[in-house]
Amino acid sequence: MGGGAGMEGQNRGCQVLVLFDIGGSRIKAARAQRPGMVEILGDWPTPGKDFDAFNAVLRAAVALAGSGAAGVAVSIAGVVNPDTGTILVANIPCLDGRVLARDLTGALGCPVVVANDADCFALAEAGTGAGVGHRVVFGVILGTGAGGGLVIDGRIHLGAGGYAGEWGHGPVLRSRAAGEAVEFPHWPCGCGQSGCVDTVGSARGLERLDRHLNGEERSSVVILEDWLAGEGMAVRTVSAWLDLVAGPLAMVINVVGPSVVPVGGGLSNVPALVAALDAAVRGRILRRTAGPLLVCARHRVEPGLIGAGLLGFGEFGLG
Repeated sequence: MGGGAGMEGQNRGCQVLVLFDIGGSRIKAARAQRPGMVEILGDWPTPGKDFDAFNAVLRAAVALAGSGAAGVAVSIAGVVNPDTGTILVANIPCLDGRVLARDLTGALGCPVVVANDADCFALAEAGTGAGVGHRVVFGVILGTGAGGGLVIDGRIHLGAGGYAGEWGHGPVLRSRAAGEAVEFPHWPCGCGQSGCVDTVGSARGLERLDRHLNGEERSSVVILEDWLAGEGMAVRTVSAWLDLVAGPLAMVINVVGPSVVPVGGGLSNVPALVAALDAAVRGRILRRTAGPLLVCARHRVEPGLIGAGLLGFGEFGLG
């Protein structure tokens, strides 16, 4: 699971893990003594181009955690290949292409496990969040991007290449939403394709739709505030967003079969939007259920660190 360093069971006598949530701009660190619990140590700028400087930040955080750490668990905005351990992380050049768990194990002197941040989010929700008691949990992130992670029987399902759960990419969007006369271009996506869910399903995508439909320059926060107030242009934008996003998400749910879909990311801060998307998706899937399927994630603060902790305790056999 997640590119571990193959040292399961080592250091069973010590229950302290050091956790990192690593993005392109900041590195957050915490310590944990049991699953689901994190104690924040601090955060630092990410040295994106210098691996030695990057390691120095992590070593300093490990030192803050105290002596005797059983291991390190990392949540990162990158994709870990489960067969080779190599990571693709475009916004941190000094890490891209490395066998990161192995390299960090050597640099930090303790076992390291590394996983994608969306996968860690899904694991946090499956282990101690909205997915508790569910066998198949598909965690959806609707924030600066549209992503996700898949957890089956309490374990991250990585899939070939480590891409399982990445529902935001692939040229799947229609050119027109239901009831809408205006056509939408297949906007280019950062993955190199065009017409991906990520181009409209994210917060930036919602803003893009609004500009295209209404000629407005307003943030996703303002759009949703106006939508809640019943403002006509915002209602038009959100209606198109719901129709374009619900179809691809319904297809993923039909294929994967989750019994709950926790939703995180900035757009999930508006529960009414999650409820509207839930209704739109449940109207398109084969399985009929009276109760909600998409729900707001319970871990609103530091889900990456919480998920990394659950991953580390399981990977290192600390339980």
